[in-house]
Amino acid sequence: MLKERMEIIMENVTAMNKREVATEEKKGLGVQEILLIGILLAAGAVLKFFVGSVINFGMKPNFIIAMYCLIVLLIRPRVKEAAIIGILAGAVCQFFPGQPYINFGSELLGAVAMVLLLKIPMNIGKLSLSPVVCTFISTLISGFAFIGIMYVMYYTGAEITPTPLAAFMAIIFGTAFINAIIVQVLYIPLKLALKK
Repeated sequence: MLKERMEIIMENVTAMNKREVATEEKKGLGVQEILLIGILLAAGAVLKFFVGSVINFGMKPNFIIAMYCLIVLLIRPRVKEAAIIGILAGAVCQFFPGQPYINFGSELLGAVAMVLLLKIPMNIGKLSLSPVVCTFISTLISGFAFIGIMYVMYYTGAEITPTPLAAFMAIIFGTAFINAIIVQVLYIPLKLALKK
């Protein structure tokens, strides 16, 4: 009798352990995700450098935003991981001429916005509009955050020369449009290649 009860208890404990293992949530980013982050942020830096040398109206379009939007789409990080990706993107931006340190805040907000926007269903039938819409909005959020931080710093006495607002608007909306196209074009092939 006691032996039978012990067997039943052991079976229940084993079954509970199996359920816990099956529902255990992924913790942190894997090696493949970290490599993908590095490669795509580097690609964004190269695009920013080469395309920015052709298109320059006092401020270069920031293709690093497109790359972190693509990263978020592909790996679907948690909010804190997206925040880290945004800070890394801001760090990469420091290698380019422009207003120092502002990108840390603007890219952080852009990456977090991207991960939060992906929680909103944006499908028309089987067609997902998430890559285009989320990238466009995240780029706008990053751009407007950049402007906001820059002007706050300027009006609080920081030694910054703000770019005229009209030039910023053209760059922000132009970059948002280009980034949305880049991400849409690259998302499906990369998703298939990475088997995501």
